[in-house]
Amino acid sequence: MEQKSSPQSGVHPRQNKQESFEQPPMYVAVMTYVGYGLVTLFGYFRDFLRAVGLEKCHVAQEREEQKDFTPLYQDFENFYTRNLYMRVRDNWNRPICSLPGPVFDLMERVSDDYNWTFRFTGKSIPNVINMGSYNYLGFAENNADFLKSVADRLQRYGAAVCSTRQETGTLHEELEQLVAEFLGVESSMTFGMGFATNSMNIPALVGKGCLIISDELNHTSLILGARLSGATIRVFKHNNMCSLEKMLKEAVCSGQPRTRRPWRKILIMVEGIYSMEGSVVRLPEIIALKEKYKAYLYLDEAHSIGAVGPTGRGVTELFNVNPGDVDVMMGTFTKSFGAAGGYIAGKKELVDYLRSQSHSAVYASAMSPAITEQIIRAIKCITGKDGSTEGIRRIRQLAENTRYFRARLKEMGFIIYGGDESPVVPLLLYMPAKVVAFAREMLARKIGVVVVGFPATPITEARARFCVSAAHTRDMLNQVLHHLNEVGDNLCLKFSRRKHPSLEDPVLTFQLKKM
Repeated sequence: MEQKSSPQSGVHPRQNKQESFEQPPMYVAVMTYVGYGLVTLFGYFRDFLRAVGLEKCHVAQEREEQKDFTPLYQDFENFYTRNLYMRVRDNWNRPICSLPGPVFDLMERVSDDYNWTFRFTGKSIPNVINMGSYNYLGFAENNADFLKSVADRLQRYGAAVCSTRQETGTLHEELEQLVAEFLGVESSMTFGMGFATNSMNIPALVGKGCLIISDELNHTSLILGARLSGATIRVFKHNNMCSLEKMLKEAVCSGQPRTRRPWRKILIMVEGIYSMEGSVVRLPEIIALKEKYKAYLYLDEAHSIGAVGPTGRGVTELFNVNPGDVDVMMGTFTKSFGAAGGYIAGKKELVDYLRSQSHSAVYASAMSPAITEQIIRAIKCITGKDGSTEGIRRIRQLAENTRYFRARLKEMGFIIYGGDESPVVPLLLYMPAKVVAFAREMLARKIGVVVVGFPATPITEARARFCVSAAHTRDMLNQVLHHLNEVGDNLCLKFSRRKHPSLEDPVLTFQLKKM
């Protein structure tokens, strides 16, 4: 069982027994800085060669008559793009030409000018194991029997509503009732885009004179929504309850700057599962703090709804807390439900207010009828309302796959981040050259992975991010793990200094079989 700490205990999230944030040996950090230093020096040298005409300049340049205007490109960003990113651009934005399920086909492409442009060869790379999609429950599928109701809705209602949700809606009311019932709250409303669910609804909830206290690792959509709101923003350390409480206490005691008037609202913004760290929010402690200091809580469950909890109801079910204790429940349908769009749920008073005040509801087009039906189908499957046990089987399969995959990686000696329940599994690579070599070597072995480095991560924490799915079979995972073990040895990526139990350990084997 997890050893929970009180909000006042001062336990840092990286000391949480169920979450791993192991630090690498010192030489790894040193070599990482040296690696970035070398590629930066070579970048300046290549810029010099371009300036004297010894190397062709592919980058977009501003015309001479625009020199008196403010530059469109920031110097370092442009430098980083042309000298670092372009050299390794083949590892990102790879086009696929099949269903993005547990396996997919990649379009083969080559570059004749060092990744400035690509051309397709007309061939494909078949049967690549997909370890990068957020297809947590495997609903990104093309089964004609499963999708019959979706096809019927498309045939009957067409591909789009061509109007806002306030003016037109058929299946949307049924979906919103299902979502509210699934989450255990009074009401909900849906939106056609997950990103806009955050960025367009936060400004409707808070404004000038309000305070947003945001986790430092929150998603860009939350950050944009906070900035658009005009509210004051303060950032607390990731999952650190001491940092959060300190800011809440200061906000209540000091009030607004200069005037010292009380804040109109104090809104805490967190995510259920953080997509780059794989960490799970410390929800019970945050709820205790928000109640103690009379604040509101905004919970983004984009990566946790459907993916965690015994019946897939997210982190509120995982921690066995009352959904009513979360003031604003937000989530997306783009991941566990294999569709598109997002939702806001909570008290009926909140949802009714957003129906008239949210820019996304008033101005944006409503969700497509076919997409709406796909979400309805997925929720009914998860809850068993379709008369089958397929939904609960997928939830249990995802939990089993997640624990198995994480346990094997730890056993091999890799450093991975996040909680044991999180299907997002970041594997730390650290050095820039190893990031590139890892991605290319894994693709050569027909395994599609997502690699992430600076500036998307801290400079010393480049990583590969694996996303486990219920659609992954044990054979697929074993194949991935086999190649990871070989690549980890060849590239010297096993930096962990901890001793982890082997899967031959009877206790660990029993725990995995219980899933």
